Parts: sequence; structure tokens; C-alpha cells
Amino acid sequence: MFNADLFHALAQSSWLIPCYPLLGASLSLLWFPSVIRRTGPRPAGYVNLLFTLVALFHSTIALSACWGEPARFIQLPWLTVADLQLSFPLELSPTTLGACTLVTLLNFLVQVYAIGYLEMDWGWGRLYALLALFEAGMVALVLCDSLFFSYMLLEILTLGTYLIVGFWFNQSLVVTGARDAFLTKRVGDLVLLMGVLALYPLTGSWNFSELALWAQSPEAAAAAPLTITLIAVALICGPLSKCAQFPLHLWLDEAMEGPLPTTILRNSVVVTTGAWVLVKLAPVIALSSWASSFMIVIGSLSALGGSLISSAQVDAKRVPSYLTSVYMGIVFIAVGSGQAEAALLLVFTYAIATALLIMSIGSVILTVISQDITQLGGLWSRRPVTGLSFLVGSAGLVALPPFGGFWALMALLTDFWEQGQWGLVAVVVVTNGVVGFALMRMFGLMFAGDRQSMTARAPEPIWLMVVPMTLLTGLTLHLPLVMGWLGILPEEASWLSPLALVLLSSSLAGLGVGGFCYVFPRVTKPGSLLPKQLNDLFAYDFYTPRVYQVTAIALVDILSKLTDWLDRYVVDGLVNLVGLTPLFSGEALKYGNSGKLQFYALTIAFFVAAISLYMGWNYLPDLLSSPLPLPV
Repeated sequence: MFNADLFHALAQSSWLIPCYPLLGASLSLLWFPSVIRRTGPRPAGYVNLLFTLVALFHSTIALSACWGEPARFIQLPWLTVADLQLSFPLELSPTTLGACTLVTLLNFLVQVYAIGYLEMDWGWGRLYALLALFEAGMVALVLCDSLFFSYMLLEILTLGTYLIVGFWFNQSLVVTGARDAFLTKRVGDLVLLMGVLALYPLTGSWNFSELALWAQSPEAAAAAPLTITLIAVALICGPLSKCAQFPLHLWLDEAMEGPLPTTILRNSVVVTTGAWVLVKLAPVIALSSWASSFMIVIGSLSALGGSLISSAQVDAKRVPSYLTSVYMGIVFIAVGSGQAEAALLLVFTYAIATALLIMSIGSVILTVISQDITQLGGLWSRRPVTGLSFLVGSAGLVALPPFGGFWALMALLTDFWEQGQWGLVAVVVVTNGVVGFALMRMFGLMFAGDRQSMTARAPEPIWLMVVPMTLLTGLTLHLPLVMGWLGILPEEASWLSPLALVLLSSSLAGLGVGGFCYVFPRVTKPGSLLPKQLNDLFAYDFYTPRVYQVTAIALVDILSKLTDWLDRYVVDGLVNLVGLTPLFSGEALKYGNSGKLQFYALTIAFFVAAISLYMGWNYLPDLLSSPLPLPV
């Protein structure tokens, strides 16, 4: 009885889960410089690690208590002014609490990983406080049932991205990356805010659950199509920037300048918060066929383009950066085609596999002190745990049965196949094959071949990094069993169906070509198989930065110069003219002040005559034309 009551109490108090990391972040402020000189920065990290563990425990227990139960909604009063009452609505359901468990679990593993990765860094307090801020914002976001408050939480996460990317703020590239990430997200956030404000007068609510009901009502069907389309597109633009979709995708690559433990968290779960909001808004977006098509086009461009770009990168961090855009692009395709459940399943499997993949990449970067994969090689004999983790993470992303990514893509493709959307099937299958090639190419350049000067001495990293990596490896391997136990494994998907064989063939083709060229090299220079112009096109991101340089940046530069000219010579010119006029007038009058009374009287008489002549000028013609009176 005690256990049942405890489970029920923890489930009802799930709104406390975001408070634990916030409390840990607040306590980190106690380690200011004078205290750090005595204790060092480590206690701040351990405090946040403890509160993250408490949040993970609470999330897991609440998930167990709510599993199989209908969703519950809680209203937390926030603001009451006159007739305006705003409450913070929370949804407690297996989906939201499962997302809380995933976020807190990955955050806990990342914080343990960061102890080993940033062992000698003195910014522990700031780093762990920002990680706790991310955790609190993401947990509150997945529990929140309001679009209005979700927008506020997304803004908090944007601020956190700026601060954590700029963690090493004494480096110019870090500052540039943080600035570009912040400004790029602001573009999407501004348009999203327009959609949020325009949606309320139409629906009368910002709650996701009520928006879903409104989307099925006659009022929604009677709404003007143009209005619905404009609002839906505005709602898409926010997640478009958050999920690093074309053309607002460059910020994620520049954000890699931040500490690698934060990259793990950002690419696995922070970026997916945009996808979460997008899934919540799917019923409203589905009201506009044009907006749904817009999502599919953006997602297809991001998926195909990102996979091709990732296959030509030489920076170890840039490959997972573009792969994030790829899988978020597939999520956009899923939501745009009405497959919201498949999108959530893909986000779940992607987050775990990506976290493992970046952990393995980070352990290599730390010990070899290089991110250029062309300078690596021969690490398999020196780093078997890291190499195995990389392979398992890759298998979790690419559609290889029985790993989780295969079932997520199969759930998506099965619906496409049944609806006859052959073009979308081709996009996902081709993207999957190119991703397999990119990952196998990276594995071959890093772990296969002969040792290079950078990899001659590269042992496994400290156990604080190996343990989280190993735990995630085990979770990725057992993810299909977990999915089956949770009841989220797609029942209609079969790995013996013709569609599964097509998907598996694309994976094997991509992995096989990558292995043929880089793991068991049968080609001396694989890059020479394609024309240099095509290689450069992929390597330089389809010249997107250059296109930005000659279009948007050039336009802003011209407008800024024009504004500067107007400010200097028009606005400042008028202000200066007003100021100089009395100055010169006073200087001129100064020479007229002789101190002689007769001169002053003459001046007064002159101006009185001039004013009289001016005022009587209109009457002068009448006066001249009238006859003079005759003398008597």
C-alpha cells in the first residue's frame, strides 16, 4: 500500500521534475571565485549531477505509475491581472513522462562524461549550471501543454545555446559561432511569435490538447484557407530554425565550437525540442495542404542535401552536425505527411544513437588532439571500446535490423507505401544509403588503415568517459527489446517484407561502398571517383555560405551603409543645422551691437518700416489705383 501511494504521489508531483535541475543550477552560483580558490570547481558539478539523478529517479517512477493510464492535465496558476488569468498547463502522460526520462537519462550520462572530458577546465560551475538550465527547459517543454509557454521555454533554450556555445568566450571562433547560432534562431523565433499571436484570436486557446480538438471542429473547416496557411507556415518556421533545416541550418555546424559534452546534449535532445513542438502542432498544420507540402519539401532538401554534405566532410564534428539536419529533415517529412507517431518514434531512436555516436567521436578527439579525420587511422587496435561504440551508434542510426532506427524508418515507410507516396519512399531510402556511406567512410578513416602520427599513442580515455559510452552502447543494442516491452514497436512493420528488404538493401549498399573504399580499401583515392567540382560542391555545403554572403549578408551590408549615410548626412545634418543656425546668427548679431543708441533706433525704425511694408503690400495696388481727392 505504501509503494502504491508513493508511486501515485510521485506521479501527481511530476511538475517538480524541472525544479530539481533549476535548484542545482542555483546552487552552482555559490561557487564564485573566492570559494573556488579553496574547494576548486568540482563540487558545483557534483551538486548538479546529484539533482539530475533525483530528476531521473522521479521521472522513471512517475512513468511507471502513469504507464497505460490516460493523460492527466494540471493547471499551475501563473499570472492574474484584472480579467486576464494565465495558467501553466501540464500534461502527465506516458509520452511526456517518457520524454522526461530520456532527457534526464542523457543529461546524467553527459554530465558524467563531462567530468572526464573537462577534467582540467576551471569553468565547471558555469558549464554544469548551463547543462542544468538545458535540462530544466527541456523537461518543462515536454510537460507543457501550452504553445504560449512552449515559446517562452524555447527562448530560454535559445539563450542557453548562446551561452553554452560561447563557453570559451576568449576564442574568436567560439564567439562567432555563439552569435550566429543565436541570430539564426532569432529569425525563426520572430516568425513563430507572429504565428502564436495570430492563432489565439482564431482558436481562443493556446493549449495543445484544445488546439487538436479545434482542428477537428467546424470552425476550423470554415476558417479562411489563406489565414490558416499563413499561420501554419509561421508555426513551422520556429521549429525549422531549431531543427537546423535548410536554409537555416548553418548555425548547428558553427555551434560545434562549444565543449563537446554540450554538443552531445544539443544534437541528441536539444535540437529535437523543435520537432516536439512541431508534432504537437501537427493537427493545426494539417489544415493547410500547402503548409504540409512546404514541410515535406524543406525536409526532403535537408535530408538529401545534409546526407551528401556529411559524406564529404573531413572534420569529425561536422559529420554528426549535418546528420542531425538529415534526421530532423526526415521528421519534417513525417509530420508533413501526417505521420506524427512515426516522427516521435524516430526522434526517440535518433536521440540515443546520436548521443552514443558523438560520445565515441569525442573520446577520439580528446586523446588525438585533432578533428581532421584524414589525419587519423589505425585506432581499432588501440581503441576497441570506442570503435565498437561508434559502430553500434552508426547501426542505431542507419536502418539495420534489429536496431531501433530500422523500426522507426520502417514505421514511416510503411505508411508511405500504403498511401502510394513513392517519391517520399525514394527520398528516405536514398538518404539512408548515403548516411550509411558517410558513417562507414568516417569509421574507415578513423579506425581502419595504418596508424598515423596523431594516432600512434591514443589509448582509451578515462573511465568516466568510457562508462557512459558503454551504457549507451548497451541501451542502443537492447533498444528493440525496450521498445517491445514498452509496446511502441511497430506491429505492422516486418523485416521480411519487400519494403524492409529495399530499406535494408540501401543500408547495406551505403555501408558496403563505404567499407569497400575506406575500411578495406580497394580504391587508392576514393575521392577521385567523382569530379572535383562535385566533391567541392558537397564539401563546401553546396556553397550555401557563399550564397548567403552575396545575397542576405550583402543586402544587410548595403542597407546598413545606406542607413549610416542617412544618419550621418540627413538626420545628423538636420540636427546640426538647427544647432548651427542660432550659433551663426548669434555670431553675426554680435558685430551689430555697437552700444550706440542712435544705431539701435535706426535699426528698429528700419525693421518697423519693413514689417509695415510687408503687411501692407497687398493693399498697395488698391491704394495706387484709387483717385486722389480734389482740393476744395
